[in-house]
Amino acid sequence: MAIDARIRGQLEKLTPEERLEQRCDIEAMDRISDGKGGFRPDKVIAYAFGDPKLDGTTLKTKGAVFRSKGEWFRLSYKCEASDDRLEVNAFKYKVGDMVPREDWAAHYLYD
Repeated sequence: MAIDARIRGQLEKLTPEERLEQRCDIEAMDRISDGKGGFRPDKVIAYAFGDPKLDGTTLKTKGAVFRSKGEWFRLSYKCEASDDRLEVNAFKYKVGDMVPREDWAAHYLYD
């Protein structure tokens, strides 16, 4: 999905690696919002349960989470971006289980 000029400007200020992660997180929120399940994500963290794998313009993570309606859910995704890391060329994701509240602190999750 295309991003607006304001977000694009903010992303352009980041390092290529940070830009890729942030752009993929934005894509994840858009896709999850448009998908089944009634989720309304307002935050994605790519590294909550494990470090993402970066390979050029591709980011893979099995340890991501997203917050929707005050709850956190596990997330894995593979995101392939353009050379400037501003456009997403391919994106696959899978929503996992809800993260129990007693696990939030250990993974730096919050309300």
